[in-house]
Amino acid sequence: MLSTFRKAPDLAIIFALAAIYIVTALTHWDPLFWATGGLVLLSIAVMTPKLRGMTLWLTVAFMVIGSLLLITQRADARTWFDAAGVNATIVTLFVFAPLFGIPVRIPAYIEALRRFYETSLRSGILMFFGTQLLTMIMGVFINVGSVPVVYNLAFVKPRPGLSPFLANALNRGFAGAILWSPYFAAMALITSALSVSWSALLPYTLALSAFTLLVSLAVDWRGLRATEARSEGKTVAREDAIPPKASFPAGLSMYLGSAIVAVLALERLFELPMLLITCMAAVLFPLGWCMAKNAMATYRQGLANHVTVTLPALKKEIALFLAAGFFSGSIGSTGFGESIPKLLDRIPLPIDVTFSALTVILIVATSMIALHPIVLVTVLANGIDPASVGLTPVLLAVLLLGSWGASNSVSPASAVNNLLAGLFKKPVFELARANYKFALCMAIVLPLYLLAVK
Repeated sequence: MLSTFRKAPDLAIIFALAAIYIVTALTHWDPLFWATGGLVLLSIAVMTPKLRGMTLWLTVAFMVIGSLLLITQRADARTWFDAAGVNATIVTLFVFAPLFGIPVRIPAYIEALRRFYETSLRSGILMFFGTQLLTMIMGVFINVGSVPVVYNLAFVKPRPGLSPFLANALNRGFAGAILWSPYFAAMALITSALSVSWSALLPYTLALSAFTLLVSLAVDWRGLRATEARSEGKTVAREDAIPPKASFPAGLSMYLGSAIVAVLALERLFELPMLLITCMAAVLFPLGWCMAKNAMATYRQGLANHVTVTLPALKKEIALFLAAGFFSGSIGSTGFGESIPKLLDRIPLPIDVTFSALTVILIVATSMIALHPIVLVTVLANGIDPASVGLTPVLLAVLLLGSWGASNSVSPASAVNNLLAGLFKKPVFELARANYKFALCMAIVLPLYLLAVK
């Protein structure tokens, strides 16, 4: 690891930032506040010259505009450093959360999962639904890494006519994971900004994730039925050629379930921020599981891959997220959040309905033109008082998570769409366009859902 840091000093800065942020959250020692902000600014300065394309322009724009806003307000040094540290939580999560995915890749689990997939999901509709559900479950633990894992399971055998639908299922399954995973940047950012616990959000976000499955199936139902009818007309499987059904791997089920229970238990036992609990569980739980399963070779390989491959690949996202946090902090210092309720009061509708509808529309629409949802979500989470728009902190968190999830499926800048474009060898805009109807339906469902649970 030391040799890796010597070759990549920006990686060393990222690890130092995560470590200092954790110590700051535990001790609340004021000098570490300055160290956190300073490391954020240093990280951006070191990584920005290596960026390319839209990520570079957005990062520079956020830093320049944010700096101009603070200069015009004659902000003091503490305000500058406070703005810089807004999204330090995300860097910390990037460093630790991927460790949860290591036991998922134990070879015995992957092989058992392949047998289950091959023998139990035979019809096109079952394949579509199962692919989306499995991506949602696996995505909670291994983030965007769930997409190639499930893709390789789904295409063990050729699936004539189903490829476009399976691409949609993979995309939307990942969107569903965003809504409730405690290990995603969206959850870390929103829960820390609004001071809400993950366990308080879980009943709402799990139900919303279930809605994504139903909405997705409804959107593609006619096409799936037509594809299934065509395939049934061409081939009739022989009973003796069909292998007996295999059950979902019990060991993997136990790991996934117990990992969630461990986070819930730690949240109940310790009065600590969700981010710290997630980091504690990510360090200890996968290590303990691999030791108990005599799979330390898998753990060592996964840890080395995280340090040398996964984390370095996230540098551009880290730079963009940190710059977006600085931009959000600079906007927050202008009192931007106080003007929103005054503007919405002019619309002859309840303010919570107006705010919810406009929020999801704005986030989805800007994502379609490649603006990452973290920009608006960070601004709204840190700048809006939930009570001023007729919402509780929990419901505002659900609104922002739901908007992020829906927008991720249609964004040409999202990691999952770009990964799918490579896997399916299609233009990224074509893959995103196939989910416009899904995102529109979720934009309608989300405000109605919030009204129903309020």
